[in-house]
Amino acid sequence: MSVSDKVNTIAVKHFLNNEMKVLDAYLKKSVKSPYWILDKITSYMLKTKGKQMRPMFVFLVHKCFAPINERAYVAACLIELLHTATLIHDDVVDEADYRRNWFSIKGLWKNKIAVLSGDFILSRGMLLALENKEYRMLEIVSKAVKKMSEGELLQLEKSRRLNLDEGLYERIIKEKTASLLAACCANAAISADCPDNIVDKMWDLGENIGMAFQIQDDILDFSSASSGKIKAGDLKEQKLSLPFIHLINNSSAINRRKYINIIKRGNSDDKKLAFLLNQLKSSGSIDYAINRMMAYLQKAKDILIEIPESESKKHLVSLIDYVSQRKH
Repeated sequence: MSVSDKVNTIAVKHFLNNEMKVLDAYLKKSVKSPYWILDKITSYMLKTKGKQMRPMFVFLVHKCFAPINERAYVAACLIELLHTATLIHDDVVDEADYRRNWFSIKGLWKNKIAVLSGDFILSRGMLLALENKEYRMLEIVSKAVKKMSEGELLQLEKSRRLNLDEGLYERIIKEKTASLLAACCANAAISADCPDNIVDKMWDLGENIGMAFQIQDDILDFSSASSGKIKAGDLKEQKLSLPFIHLINNSSAINRRKYINIIKRGNSDDKKLAFLLNQLKSSGSIDYAINRMMAYLQKAKDILIEIPESESKKHLVSLIDYVSQRKH
């Protein structure tokens, strides 16, 4: 983690220290099971959890409008359970044995148990909303799950044909990535008893943050690893990414065919990938992606202009800035 990462996230975590501790207790209670294998898996899941950015967004948005209440914890727990379930399923789809330098659930317990564990965690989130009669929150989250699934399937379909179009790319990431952050912020507003127009604005807030988050992922995918080799995971998997789409759409027909052939046939060749990285840099495609990311972050900040100044808003802006400053 870089210095800028630490500055932003440590300050936010300190501000939300009590809320995150209570959330941990909520999560443990929510996934408790009488079955030994599920308890072992969920215990490991909680031990290896990431930065928990999505619950942070829930708490910060909520605190911009009202003091933290029980509904805020339900909203944060619901989002974290949903996110965790999708990651477990993603690791099965991607055949990934590791996540955040830890073994994934799939890596330790294999596909069948991983899929069933993800289903269990997803169902616990849905039941949490129903048990607390949070039907609107459940509606928002179900909408996000639908969009995430559709976005993933659309990406798989288009990636096979390398049918590259920036409008299509934005549609895909809006559904598969941005919809979950949109649900975070919308449910936070619901938990704070905000009117519908504010809930809609908070959905837009999260959507813009999510768009920027995915574009930054695209940019980081072309950074150099410590070994000197580029990661280029998206290119190796033939996934759409904004820098590559920009390069393709702004190249001659001859160069376009050359770049696409590298993706189709030479995407495991480090020399060819290094050549492609140089083209992305020299063409201005990475700079273009950075500018698009910053534009989305500015849209998010513009939405916050009408919200009164507060300590919560200050930390919310700091967490938004973290999206563009993070190094992994």
